[in-house]
Amino acid sequence: MADNTDLFSLAGKRVLVTGASSGLGRHFAKTLARAGAQVIVGARRVDRLEDLVADLNRDGSNAVAMALDVTSRASVIACLDDICRRFGGLDVVVNNAGVSDTKGVLEYTDEDWDAIVQTNLTGAWMVAQESARRMAERGGGSIVNVTSILATRLAGAVGPYCAAKAGLAHLTRSMALELARHRVRVNSLAPGYVMTEINQAFLQSDAGERLKRRIPAREFCQLDDLDGALLLLASDAGRAMTGSEIVVDNGHACSGL
Repeated sequence: MADNTDLFSLAGKRVLVTGASSGLGRHFAKTLARAGAQVIVGARRVDRLEDLVADLNRDGSNAVAMALDVTSRASVIACLDDICRRFGGLDVVVNNAGVSDTKGVLEYTDEDWDAIVQTNLTGAWMVAQESARRMAERGGGSIVNVTSILATRLAGAVGPYCAAKAGLAHLTRSMALELARHRVRVNSLAPGYVMTEINQAFLQSDAGERLKRRIPAREFCQLDDLDGALLLLASDAGRAMTGSEIVVDNGHACSGL
């Protein structure tokens, strides 16, 4: 019988997390570090990551922060090349950087659209593509694209975000098809509504309570609820998974109309 003790371990793995300055990305970095990974966190402003890196290293990790603007291919290339020089390669990417806005469909401007799609879809594409180039050269790796249940379901006033996440979900499957021969796995993690510092006020409001009643489990997800799915996709536990989507939403996406 195989020994599965270390199946979810990321010891010795070099992991990049984008969008780690707050919310999901910040939590993902901590989860991956606890699993033993060498964590690299990227953001346009490195100073926003200093306290996260300090927290991780205080707990015994060896985390570093690097400048990364996912909307600039030059920045993406520079960051990934620096990672490969300093650490000898890259094993896992958690493609988490994203932005959104809340407006009616008739109120969005071209600038709004461009900002959301450029970060959530084009930026994710550039990070995934450039990471895959380097992973393929070194024998493989894992790319985890963070999508959303809004890639398949709908909510009002977030049209560009829904479009971008739907595009990223399909892009995930397309990249998985082509990159499997290079032993590069590409999967997506699709959270539902997750309680974070950013959205806590809304989710605890009357409107949030009405939203919660439409979730079959009658509760929002907590950040820790995403840990198992993330570690499965990042680690050797998911070595045969590519082109897959894991939904973590307390049943929200399969709720009745």
